Amino acid sequence: MATRMNALDWLSLALVIIGGLNWGLVGALRFDLVAAIFGEMTTISRIIYVLVGLAALYMLYFATRVGSDTRADETTTTRR
Repeated sequence: MATRMNALDWLSLALVIIGGLNWGLVGALRFDLVAAIFGEMTTISRIIYVLVGLAALYMLYFATRVGSDTRADETTTTRR
């Protein structure tokens, strides 16, 4: 049985991608896109950073959920 993604899964995935791209820009070009748009360590910037961090934690849970579903599918398939 495949795991369907709900709205929280999609939102978390989008935030993690945004965070990853931002870190890529920081590492490659020393350019923090979030700080450039919202200001360096403003309240809104900090909220975005916290949301990206929470999304990453949620993605850890999501990955284990998908992984356990995949293992269950493999077990069911091999038993047939």
